[in-house]
Amino acid sequence: MTMTDPLGDMLTRIRNGLTAKKSLVECPMSGLKEAVLKVLKKEGFIRGYTINKDDDKKSILVIELKYFEGKPAIKEIKRASRPGLRLYSSKKDMPLNYGGLGISIVSTSKGLMSDHDARNANIGGEILCSVF
Repeated sequence: MTMTDPLGDMLTRIRNGLTAKKSLVECPMSGLKEAVLKVLKKEGFIRGYTINKDDDKKSILVIELKYFEGKPAIKEIKRASRPGLRLYSSKKDMPLNYGGLGISIVSTSKGLMSDHDARNANIGGEILCSVF
């Protein structure tokens, strides 16, 4: 069965793992997912991730979730742009998440980056998800 929104699936796995107090979450590998995880790690929302092979020689992302004093580092993670409704923003129209406390992950012409980095680079793009 094909999946229509693999990034949404990964975000849901992270959300469910945090709710269940898991330390590790697995999901199938893709370049987009790995780029999103790089931004989440850089911004301090996850501890890290590794790429492993399963029995069928397919790559699996193993995401190490982050907690602080027993509470998840990610309070809310949601998909902004989805297959049925793409959401684009210019540099000047890019929304602030929770007054600047959260981030948006933006797909730009220079790769995936946080909304702070996109504003500093003076570029806009597709807002993939928001994290707080």
